[in-house]
Amino acid sequence: MTQPTDIRRARIRPRLLDLFCCQGGAARGYTDAGFDVVGVDKDPQPRYPYTFIQADALDFVREHGAGFDFIHASPPCQLDSDCQRIQGRTHPDLIAPARAGLEATGRPWVIENVRGALPKLREPVLLCGAMFGLATYRHRYFETGGGFTLTQPPHPAHTAPQAKMGRPVPPGHYGQYVGNFSGVPQARTVLGVPWMNRDGIRECIPPAYTQHIGRAALADRMGVAA
Repeated sequence: MTQPTDIRRARIRPRLLDLFCCQGGAARGYTDAGFDVVGVDKDPQPRYPYTFIQADALDFVREHGAGFDFIHASPPCQLDSDCQRIQGRTHPDLIAPARAGLEATGRPWVIENVRGALPKLREPVLLCGAMFGLATYRHRYFETGGGFTLTQPPHPAHTAPQAKMGRPVPPGHYGQYVGNFSGVPQARTVLGVPWMNRDGIRECIPPAYTQHIGRAALADRMGVAA
């Protein structure tokens, strides 16, 4: 005898494409919000906690992006980061090509990057750790498109002092966790990324940021809170 299906349990979670995924900070937040996530990166990512495909992100979004419900892209930020400018290193500028690929899919999307990339981003929303009760500021900027918009949350004052770049975090200070920093266990706890190593932590998006974005995307798409 066939048993009746519980429609609520059988509901398929929307699919999210995580481009330039690295070790999966963004992916964790979107998963917690209610998405099934597929990550794509040109380099192997053995620490990525969800479905992973090793491929060129721009090629992949052109070929497969339209098959997803929402797309997140974090083009490499090294070109626009303070550390890399100090060191004089060169890196490709992939923000414009990523935007073109995302727009061609017809799907809602978000591009994330650092403060140095602001001149290249269109009306981005700033997210900060202080907005989510994290003991780090770690500003990240999010441009939205494909019909999806994100409201700028209030930005709390930075009342806690910030530890110097790459240095141990004194009591009462917020950590930066960039460069060859010490305190990986502390950074994992503060950022909410217990599976990451130092390389992943240096550049990751705290999952709290993308959980916020994912909930907004689901509410916009479905007309209900995630």
